[in-house]
Amino acid sequence: MNTAAPAQLDDAAIIRVLQASKAEAAAGRTVQSDQLLARLAQQAPNHPAVLNELGVRMLNRGAAEQAHALFARATTADPNHPSLWANLASSLKALGRRAEEMDAIENALKLEPRHLSALLQKAQYLEAASDARNAARAYQNALAVIPPGSEPPPAVQDALRHARSVVDADLAALNAALEEPLAAVRERHGGARQRRVDACLEALMGKRPIYHSQPTWMYFPELPAIEFFERADFPWLDAVEVESETIRGELLRVLVADREGLQPYIDFPPDMPLDQFRELNRSRRWSAYFLWNQSEAHAGHIASCPVTARMLESVPLRPRIASRAPTAFFSILDANTRIPPHTGVTNTRLTVHLPLIVPPGCGFRVGATTREWLPGKAWVFDDTIQHEAWNNSDTPRAVLIFDIWNPLLSAAERDLIQTATEVYVRHYGLPPESNA
Repeated sequence: MNTAAPAQLDDAAIIRVLQASKAEAAAGRTVQSDQLLARLAQQAPNHPAVLNELGVRMLNRGAAEQAHALFARATTADPNHPSLWANLASSLKALGRRAEEMDAIENALKLEPRHLSALLQKAQYLEAASDARNAARAYQNALAVIPPGSEPPPAVQDALRHARSVVDADLAALNAALEEPLAAVRERHGGARQRRVDACLEALMGKRPIYHSQPTWMYFPELPAIEFFERADFPWLDAVEVESETIRGELLRVLVADREGLQPYIDFPPDMPLDQFRELNRSRRWSAYFLWNQSEAHAGHIASCPVTARMLESVPLRPRIASRAPTAFFSILDANTRIPPHTGVTNTRLTVHLPLIVPPGCGFRVGATTREWLPGKAWVFDDTIQHEAWNNSDTPRAVLIFDIWNPLLSAAERDLIQTATEVYVRHYGLPPESNA
């Protein structure tokens, strides 16, 4: 009597059976899972995915020799799959064959340099070999491949927690090693600015995320992405701050006598994607009292705030671009309201804040730097770097906001950008841009 040979399966069918077997195992039906896998192994005895699954189960059951033999066959059948090499390395580790283990890990990383399991395996290998510094760097590489906000697979979460602890300890040691040599250099250059060096070292040690200029419209190349500009670069801010109490008084009168002049700062038309501004669109939770809006002067508002208007007219580097600039307004953020992270339209301009009413619980972040507003103390920042604001108090917060040219542009560049912007707006017949 002839016994029929098992029917051959294509790749799609093999994957379906493997998934069914894994589902049975996940449901606690180990016998049924193993039976499915055993039948599949008869039908596709040399398929790398089948060999790999058999090897994983052998390794989990402590049968390292059998697992190694299966993984070796799998890598022979498909030498271009990094996970097969990573699993082969796991079996070699269980057998104590450490040199061969590293060879298998390196093969995996040659195929996929960002393979998380292989990166962790390399770090663990170096740690076991008492190579603490290189182990920490390898763990850093593993942590770096995890996308922000993603949830790593449960199987590697313990390893990742350990990786973070090793990296943190190593960075603490590095920080201690830097302290004395840097202190001597800092003392030698006591009067020089050192903030950028501090930010550089914080980024190097993973304490500070790196943000770039990301304008929503016009990007001007070769301008540095500076979160908050140095106060000393804008000596005219002294004259702005001198008027802050008078400007605050004008705002308070507006809030009593002309509340109808306030309008929602976010005012997208119905056909625009709202994205992160869905909750604030057309909401008075974030409102504005415009003196100038996209170059349009609000004569009545200017008349109500003569000192504010006169100060704004005197500001150096004030842009004048038809249908686009200047813009200047009182920004009112209601109690318990947050402005979500966003970026502005162009890095050819900067934004100035003059805080006027600041209850406790307010804050502002640009890139990796967070500050608290102080009434009457202005600052200048690049709004094309991701920024956000919040008012966690029970009363409104008010800031005077206005734009200026980026001072790193030359006079010729400013004139050219002004002309190009005006032509662009006329060419497309554009309405005033969204304030956000």
